Amino acid sequence: MISVTDLTVEHAVDPVGVPASPRFGWTLRSDIDGVRQLSYRLSVRTGTETRWRSGPVASDRSVDIAYDGPPLAPLRRHEWTVVVTTTAGDAVATGAFVTAVTDGDWRGATFIGAADDGPAAPLLRTEFEVDATPDEAYLVVGAGGLAVVEIDGDAPDDSVLGPGFTDYEVSAQYTVVDVTERMTPGRHAIGVELGRGFYGMRGRNTWNWETAPWHADPSARVLLVLRDARGERIVASDTAWTTTAGPTRFDDLYAGEDYDARLEQPGWSTAGFDDGAWVSAREVEGPRGVSVPQRQPPIVEGEALEPTRVTQLDEGRWVVSFPRVIAGWVEVEADADPGAEIELRFGESLRADGTPNSDDEKGYFDGRFQTDRVTLADRPLRWHPRFTWHGFQHVEVRAKTLPTLRARVVHTRAERTGRFATSSPMLNTLHELTVRTILNNLHGIPTDTPKYEKNGWTGDGMVGARMMLLNLDTHELLAKWVDDIATSRHGEGAPEVIAPHGGWSMDWTPAPTWHSALVLVPWDLYELRGDERVLADVWPDARDYLRFELERGVDGLFDTTLGDWVSPETDPGGGNAPEDTRIAATAFVIAMCDTAAAIARVLGEDPGEWEAAAARSRDTFVGAFWDAATAEVRGRDDAGYRQAHTTLALAFDILPAVDRQRAADRLAADVVDRGHHLSTGALATKHLLPQLTRFGHADVAVAVALQTTFPSWGFWVERGATSLWEHWKEESRSRGHYFLGTIEDWFYADVAGLQAVSPGWREARIAPRVLGTALSSASAAVRTPYGELSVEWRVEDGEVTLSCEVPIGVHAEIELPGVRRRVEAGRHEVRVALG
Repeated sequence: MISVTDLTVEHAVDPVGVPASPRFGWTLRSDIDGVRQLSYRLSVRTGTETRWRSGPVASDRSVDIAYDGPPLAPLRRHEWTVVVTTTAGDAVATGAFVTAVTDGDWRGATFIGAADDGPAAPLLRTEFEVDATPDEAYLVVGAGGLAVVEIDGDAPDDSVLGPGFTDYEVSAQYTVVDVTERMTPGRHAIGVELGRGFYGMRGRNTWNWETAPWHADPSARVLLVLRDARGERIVASDTAWTTTAGPTRFDDLYAGEDYDARLEQPGWSTAGFDDGAWVSAREVEGPRGVSVPQRQPPIVEGEALEPTRVTQLDEGRWVVSFPRVIAGWVEVEADADPGAEIELRFGESLRADGTPNSDDEKGYFDGRFQTDRVTLADRPLRWHPRFTWHGFQHVEVRAKTLPTLRARVVHTRAERTGRFATSSPMLNTLHELTVRTILNNLHGIPTDTPKYEKNGWTGDGMVGARMMLLNLDTHELLAKWVDDIATSRHGEGAPEVIAPHGGWSMDWTPAPTWHSALVLVPWDLYELRGDERVLADVWPDARDYLRFELERGVDGLFDTTLGDWVSPETDPGGGNAPEDTRIAATAFVIAMCDTAAAIARVLGEDPGEWEAAAARSRDTFVGAFWDAATAEVRGRDDAGYRQAHTTLALAFDILPAVDRQRAADRLAADVVDRGHHLSTGALATKHLLPQLTRFGHADVAVAVALQTTFPSWGFWVERGATSLWEHWKEESRSRGHYFLGTIEDWFYADVAGLQAVSPGWREARIAPRVLGTALSSASAAVRTPYGELSVEWRVEDGEVTLSCEVPIGVHAEIELPGVRRRVEAGRHEVRVALG
């Protein structure tokens, strides 16, 4: 039996708000081994009208098939059907999607905001009549800042903290929601509460968000389109809407929120509410950037956590602790007590006196930090923030009476798509902590600590992109963020070190290690998801940036302000390793040149420019830093032997082929001399264990992975970590940072043995490299664009048993000692004796 499943449009199932030329995808499932797709036929319909037929296409491709018909009408529901012919017969399936405002016509909707500037979050509302149930109804919401929307008192979907954050001078995202079922005949109301987000932040902060070029008070543009046989009915935001200051008196992404329940106006977003005291909304300019549909999944509420411990400090002060470090907020339930105040201070760790560390240690902000304040009214309260999130495990509560608190995890919706386990309970724990920490840092972009920064640091996302893609559905989030990185160039020079970027005055020039995200992250997307469009979209900026970087090098060498950050010797608050930063900088420029050559080949361009630049810098690197006599990569002012130098030189194939094994042997010897400890930071840690394993030192790599004394991942686990830390040291500033968790790459590729050989996993290798070490079993699975690829192996009595499941559309080669077997779709098992 053959079936077509998992139909996607722009990598989402039945999405609402897709661009004008969407891409289609599907997976095939069969209970017959060796099935292959031979051809497909696609068709797209709008109502009863067929808009496009592909005709029979002889291809085994089932990913990112682009629509190639006439323009699709905006804000309309379209159905699509795929008929797939396989070696096991035909299969058919149908999906649906709704287009965005593809014609740019907002039907008269304008950006509106509060009547007067002020710190309080404004409320906006309108009412309208529906005379007959529509066939279709879509609500479109754009915002300068954040918008909480209600229809008749209820949220139209489960998203929060939206629309997504961008460089508002270049683009501004909007969301589209299908509200057809809500539009019953009768009177209705739309209400919008506006928050500042990164758009209208008022408090001083070190990243200068308060002076960003786009900075203004929050605003929204709202369009409701109702459609039936008679045509369209439009409800659009304009000055006929009314507004007033709401009960959220203050909101700041870093400082927190103030909420006064006495100022609530029950029913304000329902029909019939008396808004006679409200005033007309003011038409404002709003974001100057081009309106674009939000492509990344929404931020949503996730798991709810109950307290694990409540400690009373003194009268009116408690510490409420939860099971683990999260990004999100607390839901507060309190009895009526007019005028009584509740103050909540959030921290990831506890100070020596038992209170949560809610400090701004580096002086990044003026005034308070990670603090919410609530004033109670004459009725019970249920509340949580709407316009910020915190990084925390512990909350200090200051109140007359302890309210009921429940923690709520909040992050971008990112379905778990990978799994991994080994015979080591510690590594299994580490894996789970890593995935949790990644999720804690997904808020429309990959962020750098939910407590301290909430910024899209490019180097952090660069080292973490692959493990994000292996574990979670982050394709569209990363594709959106890559565009943010490109946008930060504003057409010249290098990208910024955080993206989106609002004009931060601190100069990080040069920083090719971090800028490399503009080249390397799109390549990760291409390798693991097969997305060619992201390469084409980013290439003009990536190409021009790399030319700029090459011009400011000196004889093929480069330098950086950001080297192998947070190596074990550095301050717990961050810093470069005590080593020559030119080595990491030059290594990453070479990696970018190699990748640019590969991108050029994919796009049909001449790679010669990049190949030549890489060759020049390789020669210069070897001449300047490689000591063949000692098999060491050395720079000026290095604090002894530096593992990072050799690790990067091996990872990017910089050293002459004849010297690489000797360099790897010297690297392994240093690791052993240190008692099987690493000495790397954020850049090199990603590559250390893979390179040790690649050059025959899998036993050393495993020993490092299983290490439990400082510095090591096990050191964190042994000390009860519930997420990953920003530094190897226990004094680490943040307990919510993923960039030292890139051991995940090694888990999947070398321990479990799953490796993508060609883009999108069309060709895969199943080759565990740690057989015969302290690890006796492993299993893993990744959701490829063609379906799930999984492996499980174990060693017993000197024999390896490996089983794997290969999806239709993927070809795999199993490699075990003395065995190399090519397999097609289906389930396979191999047994072999260890030599």
